[in-house]
Amino acid sequence: MPEPERHDGKRPDGERPDRKRPDRKRPDSDEESRDLRHVLSCAVHIERRVRRAVEARRLTDPHPDDEFRGLYLTEETITRLLDERRAFPAPDDTDTTGTTETTGTSGTTDTTGTSGTTDTPDEHSAPPALGPPSRLTTLAEEFDLSPLDVEILLIALLPDLDDRFEAFYGYLNDDVTRRRPTFGLALGLCGLSPADADARARLGPGAPLRAGGLLLVEEADRPFLGRALRVPDRVTAHLLGDDSPDPRLSGLLAPWHAVPGVGDPGPLARTLGSGVELAYLREEQGGAGTALAATALSLAGRAVLGLDLTRLAEDPTPVEAVRALVREGRLTGAGLVCAPLDALSRDRQGTLRLLTDTPLPTVLVGRTPWDAAWSTRPPLLLPAPRVEPAVRAALWRDAYAEPVPADLDVGVLLSPFLLTPDQIEGAARSAAQTARLDGGALGPDHIRRGARAQNAAGLDRLARRIEPSVTWNDLVLPPDAHAQLRELTARARYRDQVLGAWGMRPGGGRGRGVSALFAGDSGTGKTMSAEVIAADLGLDLYTVDLATVIDKYVGETEKNLERIFSEAAGVNGVLLFDEADAIFGKRSEVKDAHDRYANVESAYLLQRMESFDGLAILATNLRANLDDAFTRRLDLVIDFPVPDPPQRLLLWERCLGPTLPRASDLDLAFCAASFELAGGNIRSVAVTAAYLSAASGTPVTMPILIHAIQREYQKLGRLTLASEFGPYLDLLTT
Repeated sequence: MPEPERHDGKRPDGERPDRKRPDRKRPDSDEESRDLRHVLSCAVHIERRVRRAVEARRLTDPHPDDEFRGLYLTEETITRLLDERRAFPAPDDTDTTGTTETTGTSGTTDTTGTSGTTDTPDEHSAPPALGPPSRLTTLAEEFDLSPLDVEILLIALLPDLDDRFEAFYGYLNDDVTRRRPTFGLALGLCGLSPADADARARLGPGAPLRAGGLLLVEEADRPFLGRALRVPDRVTAHLLGDDSPDPRLSGLLAPWHAVPGVGDPGPLARTLGSGVELAYLREEQGGAGTALAATALSLAGRAVLGLDLTRLAEDPTPVEAVRALVREGRLTGAGLVCAPLDALSRDRQGTLRLLTDTPLPTVLVGRTPWDAAWSTRPPLLLPAPRVEPAVRAALWRDAYAEPVPADLDVGVLLSPFLLTPDQIEGAARSAAQTARLDGGALGPDHIRRGARAQNAAGLDRLARRIEPSVTWNDLVLPPDAHAQLRELTARARYRDQVLGAWGMRPGGGRGRGVSALFAGDSGTGKTMSAEVIAADLGLDLYTVDLATVIDKYVGETEKNLERIFSEAAGVNGVLLFDEADAIFGKRSEVKDAHDRYANVESAYLLQRMESFDGLAILATNLRANLDDAFTRRLDLVIDFPVPDPPQRLLLWERCLGPTLPRASDLDLAFCAASFELAGGNIRSVAVTAAYLSAASGTPVTMPILIHAIQREYQKLGRLTLASEFGPYLDLLTT
């Protein structure tokens, strides 16, 4: 007969048996039945011990049939307790077989009773094993449980599988209100002395059962031997074949999954499979860090458990959540993918250290540089790739799951957007919804609107969002300025190809962003041009409000700008700094503290603009006030001159529009030739004339138009010269 395993989980020669993790996959019905049979067959083993303990109690109980036992103590009982030397009998030494009894849970027969034949200790030294690995044996290997740990776990588990054991444990606890096993009862059922230090250590906070979250201790204020034991519901469900995630993790898990074609997951998968348990993927806007991590874990033979760190940061008890997450990963054989790391602020470093010290393969994803203080073990540091344009279009089509019109080039339409794989799937679903809402076929606008819907709302608190409503046909500009605007959109649309595939990205820490300066007088079309560019690319336009940026306190302006750039990094949009000379001014000679701190602001902006990955446009009326260092860092500088007479005539026609009623005496050619106004001023005149027309109940006449021009001159502080108004001078009001 082979020697039995000892309770410390080692063989007689002192070597621990080899343990090989079985493949983790969702079991079929046969496997579920096998797991249940294994647990219940082990329950039969525990039931034998409970029966023997009950019989032993009856032999020494003077009033076994007292219906009030456990609710009071008689003088006789007190005397007996004082006189006796309590010790649990070794159940295996008193076990007999012969009489057949049927358990109420497993459906198998248990031959325990009174035939007089004594079982050998070998037959009950450990729960029965099953041929193929079951969930119970896999759990014991994963959590490094000894045979004693498994027995204690089963003792605590039985009341949740068979309600008879509530009565058994209440009887053995000598208190009908305490229906779960206590420390002392569990040790006694295992035939161990409550004074055995090694046995007590198996129930300590650092022991595998409690450290792994497999066993909970209730009534912790009681003495050690009187504390109750309970198996968490999630562990019980897992042993019975249920793979539903722990309800404690509801709202924290993210559905990240393997995505084919995104980067090369091979090196990370090989590293995770070779024993490295911590990696950090640093990504930029539109990075595919979570997808690459999930793919690598899948290749390494692990399931994927995604954790949204933004939601974890809002959890009131994050430490408890992390422990539940680690237990879930160990139960299911999963690895952790945690993102975004930036969500865990400095005051949450304890939670971050807990994540980095888990016994599971863990991949963290974020944009911030790695800090060595976050972990006691060094992580594998890797850059996270972006989704390539060709893969981006393929992922979008897969998520759309419907035929896409042949004339739609999804890759070109999505090229201005830097999207993660999850955002691409969300953009496809959003496009499908808007197309169904419009009741027509999928169009380019649906694709762009779906992509814009993936933007975060954080930038809306710092900048004003404008949904573009103008097109190239609405612009009236000189041919050269018009051509430069087209070149600017080409830079934004093809930067992945030029900077990525062709490797034309400059060094020095520069980002993949596009920046331009629009210089010209007020009303010459700078803001409108930015809106046209955003509309052509399918992006939103965000105008930075200087009131949210400028601060009288030293250093606060830079912090406000950093918040804007950080939020803009998560948004696919055009960032417009109007009146940019107010914050992008020239650096000057330092004569006092004001000059010094003004130069610090400009120097910070020079650095931040270079590392920005988005599309930024600076608009100014005073180009000469901008620092010369900005010019070198800008991709384009576009001048917006005051329109000439032919351009002004076109502006008059477009600003008055096709629906505003006009009288036949309107002389727009005279207005264009005589009044040197910018496009914004002409728009203002047209709106004023429309109000005057509505008030008078007549179409827009020449007197009404001249009156509106006079009001605009008054607003601008300009004189009304006879040489300008000519034959219409008499129409001016005094």
